[in-house]
Amino acid sequence: MGAMTAETSVRPLHLVDASMYVFRAWHSMPDEFRDADGWPANAVHGFARFLLELLDRTKPQHIAIAFDEALDSCFRNALYPAYKANRDPAPDELKRQFAHCKALCIALGFAVLAHNDYEADDLIGSALARQRAHGFRGVIVSADKDLSQLLIEGDEQWDYARDQRWTASGVKDRHGVHAHQIADYLALTGDAVDNIPGVPGVGAKTAAVLLAHFGTLDALLARIDEVPYLRLRGAAGIAVKLREHREQALLWRQLTTIALNAPLDDGHFVRGNADAAMLATLCEVLRFGPMTRRRLHAAAGLEYATA
Repeated sequence: MGAMTAETSVRPLHLVDASMYVFRAWHSMPDEFRDADGWPANAVHGFARFLLELLDRTKPQHIAIAFDEALDSCFRNALYPAYKANRDPAPDELKRQFAHCKALCIALGFAVLAHNDYEADDLIGSALARQRAHGFRGVIVSADKDLSQLLIEGDEQWDYARDQRWTASGVKDRHGVHAHQIADYLALTGDAVDNIPGVPGVGAKTAAVLLAHFGTLDALLARIDEVPYLRLRGAAGIAVKLREHREQALLWRQLTTIALNAPLDDGHFVRGNADAAMLATLCEVLRFGPMTRRRLHAAAGLEYATA
């Protein structure tokens, strides 16, 4: 892992990739949890536990929770209609819980990021890019390798479930390329999770060798004539594939590059005041137990009175 080099005076901005932890709870929590209407509530119960643990451990003053709402309306779908087309739509039982998770964050006073045209990664990237100018460093709470492209000196990424942290200098040990090369790397190798094909015949090791030599996808495509002379198995064939798929590779990079210009509300994502009435209603609707209710109220700075 790369060593932390940020000065202690630089303020941390915690940016949480909510979907990762909602899905994790959906798959790992027992389905015995039900809301007041009888719908499953396991994901929101698990997500609430995650949030409470995160707050206990970090006591963040500046935090934003990013949700994915651009499921088929993202700007990437206009560039490439098959983008993420391999994913099954979320069942209604999960969509309902996503709405509850978002409402819980709002009730607790967190800034919530969501947009119909931009994914959670774009919202996280845009928030971080804006706040760096105001003296913040990013703490990105997610295991998603795509988000590593955002890291510069002073930032860190935190895979909360495994309790692993890394900085920009630690990305190469994890993924074989530097942080600023992640988008180019994914354009070359493809990303099955997002239904991005990549360049045929270019796997992870080949992509890492190519980027170590050329630095960027642009330099690689401008100097394809050099590829056959590299110490790389099948180098001549790889050069042919790169020529044949040049335009596609550039398109794939548009898809793998996190946008930094998503529209955001002004503000530094300071934790706001909780909404006591909204929190109380959610506790009832979601049938949280007394311990969770007490912890949620304490996290929100509210008194909790038992019936």
